[in-house]
Amino acid sequence: MATTGISSGKLRGLMKLADASGKFKMMAIDQRGSMVTKLAEVLDIDKTNVKYSDVASLKTLITRILAPNSTAVLTDPIYGHPYSITEIPRDVALLLAYEESGYVSEGVSENERLSNPIENWTIEKAQRAGADAIKLLAYYHPDASETTLQHQQAFVRHVGDECEKHDLPFLLELVSYALEGTTKNVGFAKQKPDLVIRSVEEFTDPSYKVDILKLEFPADLKYTAEYQDRAFYAGESAYDLSEVKQVCQRLDEASTLPWVILSAGVDIEEFIENVQLATAAGASGFLCGRAIWKDAVDFYPDTGAVTQFLENEATTNFHNANAAAENALPWFEHRHFGGAENIHLAKQSENWHQDYQ
Repeated sequence: MATTGISSGKLRGLMKLADASGKFKMMAIDQRGSMVTKLAEVLDIDKTNVKYSDVASLKTLITRILAPNSTAVLTDPIYGHPYSITEIPRDVALLLAYEESGYVSEGVSENERLSNPIENWTIEKAQRAGADAIKLLAYYHPDASETTLQHQQAFVRHVGDECEKHDLPFLLELVSYALEGTTKNVGFAKQKPDLVIRSVEEFTDPSYKVDILKLEFPADLKYTAEYQDRAFYAGESAYDLSEVKQVCQRLDEASTLPWVILSAGVDIEEFIENVQLATAAGASGFLCGRAIWKDAVDFYPDTGAVTQFLENEATTNFHNANAAAENALPWFEHRHFGGAENIHLAKQSENWHQDYQ
């Protein structure tokens, strides 16, 4: 089997993101716009009146209580990192987000989405802030206009180049969307497998320098016939479970990189099913946020009630997600690496040793 070269910095970063057996059980608490929107709803105020301190305090509380259950915590440099960095246990890795929350839709075709960096934020600053890896969310629709595709592709390449320069692992999160209508219908559910897999085929190109893919579940169990008796079923079916399993296999075949599942805000019951199906097909774990802790926000500003939910239901959610990920493929066993014994350190520069003298 061919060996795969990897820099020492990226190797150490990937090792820190996973557990000892190479499985990713990571928590996301980098939500910004969605967190503000939810807090405005809970507090019955306008979004513009949500205080920075409320967002930061809630993120700190979630991180303090749930981070010990994770192998890595993904947070943001705006609300999360400044107040939560001391709440992340020393043996839990730190992921920092790079993209601005949300997306830009001006200047492109209708319904298309552009991702951009956080203002005045760089990979170098993230590394100085203690990041073990970088996460970039890129909205992507393979049938968008050439202008949008070029912007998104160039953005991902830039981050890949910077992560290589600073020797940090690069996790790319791909999120699909509808060019017409919404994503919450049976029609989009039928499109989703194709969109997810085609996006993976694009960004596994070595020129993007991605190390791990953070992906949506490539189907939608809300529209899967076998889940008609579940609370999350939406009332229509786009496929049956055997077809969903085939889609997961197609995704694994398409991904020449290790991949993990994101939750996209689904309820925990549906997410556990997603993790079980994805890991059975070859996923190396998950990077999940809202499915685990989102209901805690409903209790704010009663921090006692928030704490109680996090220590009980949310912790149980995390334990169940971790149990579902036990079937995950260790990242170093993915065919990209071919087993720990086949990982060779890449030669970095002729003067590598001099850089550290």
